[in-house]
Amino acid sequence: MRRIHFLLSLLALLLHATLVHAQLWQAPSGLLQTPIWPHAAPNPGPAIAPESVAHQASHGGWTQISNVSQPSMTVFPPTAPSTGAAVIVFPGGGFRVLAIDLEGTEICDWLSARGITCVLLKYRVPGGNHHWDEKCQCHITPAIPRALQDAQRTIRLVRSRASELKIDPAKIGVIGFSAGGYLVAQTSNIVTSTYQRVDAVDQLSSRPDFAIALYPGHLCRANGKFDASLRVGQHTPPTFLLHAWDDPVDPVCNTLLYAQALERAGVPSEVHLFAQGGHAFGLRAQAKPIAAWPTLVESWLKEIGIL
Repeated sequence: MRRIHFLLSLLALLLHATLVHAQLWQAPSGLLQTPIWPHAAPNPGPAIAPESVAHQASHGGWTQISNVSQPSMTVFPPTAPSTGAAVIVFPGGGFRVLAIDLEGTEICDWLSARGITCVLLKYRVPGGNHHWDEKCQCHITPAIPRALQDAQRTIRLVRSRASELKIDPAKIGVIGFSAGGYLVAQTSNIVTSTYQRVDAVDQLSSRPDFAIALYPGHLCRANGKFDASLRVGQHTPPTFLLHAWDDPVDPVCNTLLYAQALERAGVPSEVHLFAQGGHAFGLRAQAKPIAAWPTLVESWLKEIGIL
């Protein structure tokens, strides 16, 4: 009797583990998703629920990942002749979830079709990441910037694997959307490490060689002030910014203030503002002029010598 009870308990545990595992986001078929940290991620946050995947109906339907505690990256090799450039993608989601297809896999499909190696980062959310708090109607800045730690580590990791990935280590850029756009600004301007070195990879620079931010958030703070934690200067890479005036989530002041800071610092930048587009449109704003943004990005990349 005890043996039967034991076997039933073991079966229940295995079934539970299978169900939990099934909730983990899986990379597209044929692509390898790998951890970005050799062991556990540094500074683990408070206990959270297991990672889960849900499908949302808005914006034409998109996949949301919640409770990411084990960050990873997925490499999308170029499907056209390689340009030698690489771009790391930071999906948005308010630092609470990740829009992993709308602002992730779909972006990598576009970039890889242009001969660019694309690396999709699944960074940690939540666990104290920077976010807008509805209760206080204010920005909450974490004591430990876990999403930024993951972003810096991934840039270094891609740079360390330049030969393996067949890319130029001086042509590694970042693109981010909404909260991911804020990560673009952070990695562009915070060049000191936000975590203690874990291996030789961390000797490399985490500064991207070029940066693209679409409808970024968290840059425009109280009373219309630019985020004081970012020191824009000569170290900041060439930057492409794009926003819609009618964005109901992240006001256009986020891009305007960053563009002003870039201009004052003499950082080469290109800025596009469109009347309509809303928020979180990714590559799906087909009926509006803002849908031309991928062509604008490609032209800019050619202009700065990346393509």
